[in-house]
This record gives sequence, C-alpha cells and structure tokens, in this order.
Amino acid sequence: MPTTARQPELAFTEHDHAGCAGAVLARAEALAQARGARLTPVRRRTLEILLEAHRALGAYEVLDRLAANGFGRQPPVAYRALGFLVEQGLAHRVRRLGGFAACMHPGEAHAPVFLICHACGTVAETPGDPVRAALDATAAEGGFAVERASIEATGVCPGCRSGAA
Repeated sequence: MPTTARQPELAFTEHDHAGCAGAVLARAEALAQARGARLTPVRRRTLEILLEAHRALGAYEVLDRLAANGFGRQPPVAYRALGFLVEQGLAHRVRRLGGFAACMHPGEAHAPVFLICHACGTVAETPGDPVRAALDATAAEGGFAVERASIEATGVCPGCRSGAA
C-alpha cells in the first residue's frame, strides 16, 4: 500500500489513515528492535499520538495526551519520549511550529521537506533530496559544508484552497 512517504499529498486528502499510521508504526517498531532500542510503552504511545493526525504537536500537547493515558504529568515524560523518537529517526522536529511530527518513512535515508498548511495545520513530509542537493551545491560554492538542515514551507493545502476544510 502506498504511504505518505512517497505520496505526501495523501496527508492533505481523505485516505486510509489507520492503515497509513499502522504501517509507519510497524516499520518503526521493527527498526527499533533491529537497532536494539527499546520502544517502551510511553515511547510507543508518544509515537502513536504523533501518528494520529498529519500535524505537528507540541511537547505539552503530547504530555496532556500521555497523562490522559496514565503516563504521568511531568514534562520530562514527554520530552524524553520525544527526544528518543527524534534520536532514533522515528519523529522529526518541525521548528516553524515548535512541535514534533512522526517520521513517515523511518529507517530510510532521507532529507525531508515539510509542507505546512497555515490554514488547517496539516503537515506533510515529502522527500526533499533534490532540494537538499541544491542547498548543498549552493553552500559548497561558498566553501560551506551543510551538516544539518530543516526545510519547511508554509502555504495552503488543496482542501483549504478549495474551501473544503
């Protein structure tokens, strides 16, 4: 089944979201196990929360949801789980929104670009290898070596443009 990793437009349209999220969660669990990383109940639930919608969530929003599930209300609970997920490549920090989004293709080497709808808050992760290559080439012309980049674009998704959202 296609995933939003290869079809980012799915984040902006009706689709089998349960199948989408379930496939990503299964890949994340397999990746963590292969790496010997422990996907504890709080880490797993944090990833599930991030996968519930195609949007970025702030740490305190995640914390509230974790607390509702009995995982405690102390900020380190959410920050540690989110830090683990980012470190393992299972989530991304979306800086423009001050939040976190589940990685839609864990375990794959990629340079994501985040398309953020400022009207509805939907975030689509799309492969950004050509954008990253252009950034690296431009930087190299000035003798600069890019080590890390976060590429985010804001705009309006198809649903909001047509007034459907």
